[in-house]
Amino acid sequence: MTAIKKSKTCELEIIDLAFGGKGLAKPEGFPVFVDRCIPGDLACVKIIKKKKSWAEGKLIKILKPSSSRHTGKCRYCNYCGGCKWQELSYDLQLEYKKRHVIESLHHIGRLKDVKVNDVLASDLVYEYRNKMEFSCSPKRWLMPEELENEEIIKDFGIGLHVPGTFDKVIDIRQCEIMPGLGNRILETVRNFIKTSGLLAYDLKTHEGFWRFLMLRHSVAFDTWMVNIVTRDKRQDVVSDLSDLLTREFLQIESVMYNITDSKSGVSTGKEEICLFGKDHIKEKLGNLVFKISANSFFQTNTRSCEKLYAKVAEYAGLKGDETVLDLYSGTGTIPIWLSGRAKQVYGIEIVKSAVVDAKTNASLNNIENCEFLEGDIKDVLPGLKIIPDVMIIDPPRVGMHKDVVSQVLSIGPSKIVYVSCNPATLARDLEMISQKYEVMEIQPVDMFPHTYHIESVALLLKK
Repeated sequence: MTAIKKSKTCELEIIDLAFGGKGLAKPEGFPVFVDRCIPGDLACVKIIKKKKSWAEGKLIKILKPSSSRHTGKCRYCNYCGGCKWQELSYDLQLEYKKRHVIESLHHIGRLKDVKVNDVLASDLVYEYRNKMEFSCSPKRWLMPEELENEEIIKDFGIGLHVPGTFDKVIDIRQCEIMPGLGNRILETVRNFIKTSGLLAYDLKTHEGFWRFLMLRHSVAFDTWMVNIVTRDKRQDVVSDLSDLLTREFLQIESVMYNITDSKSGVSTGKEEICLFGKDHIKEKLGNLVFKISANSFFQTNTRSCEKLYAKVAEYAGLKGDETVLDLYSGTGTIPIWLSGRAKQVYGIEIVKSAVVDAKTNASLNNIENCEFLEGDIKDVLPGLKIIPDVMIIDPPRVGMHKDVVSQVLSIGPSKIVYVSCNPATLARDLEMISQKYEVMEIQPVDMFPHTYHIESVALLLKK
């Protein structure tokens, strides 16, 4: 193979989209993956990585755009890692997402005859995210048009990271996947920080004050939480920002202040202070109410989450006398969603704060048939005396531990509903579980328009 060499540039025709969202070219049958390309593009590409059986290229220029390519709504979509698929029509995005689920099942799980339904679309394809996290930087990344202007100063920026970098932040003025008011809050925070006399945190030198801004929005109540994260504790300064925000935006119901000097780029504070209102906002899924604190997990697309959980309930097919076990119960959303249809629901969760939130959410909805157990699944399961009729499995992106799979197979519930945010680990885990279970069907649900990410719900019945 002589055409593809590291550090060389070449013209490539993109023929497909690979899982992970990269364009795929196959010169002389040799796979080359190129970010920010879509099928039909003719691209000038620089080869940045070359392996025995594949290569990775960096897009230099689109020589001839695909007929499927549209102009993205967001001015940053070609540079920011937030939503790289904006230039594909939404219908086409859904087609590729379904294909990625099917291909993962075929190639990774060796499951060829599983019924995969069409993807359940998101009602909103813009302004759908209920949580956004923005990073501060003392030297923002410059857009191409700014590089041409010698008078532009590389000063403070607050926004999202350039993909593949830990310290390059794009100064985002308008994020299209966040509700509109969020952009006005972001602009107010930007202007305050610029005039505060305090520097943004630098991830290279670990100096500076301002670190992150996290915004949460409740769809049901149209209220907001603002969470400000700094390196050192300067409550007087951050209280001034809180006062400004709550005067200007009446929809802000909570302002939280997290302080952390951790050198990793994580927004969870070592100390947390409530500056305004309560330490949480409330959201609804169906008729159920959930408290969401600054650092608790909640699905980022509220309305698609309802579709996802409705499918979980449909596959569970509960009649009212069943015992249900949820293996990765988080803040209790799925157990609480199913509680009205089951006799008893148990949830196992390793994160202590999530278990506390789950118990709070159950009591908030006057639910008495949910019990939440704290600990590692592989430690908790052997001591459980219950035999569940239905098991819910909703693991993190890395999927299930092999020991947990073995325990699930030995418990042997008659029905399993597996919820996945990663088609690759879904396929791997289903292959292991399919020793004793029939994979009846899979329903993909789109929670993340303009990205390659896709949630899936699988129904498994004991053979």
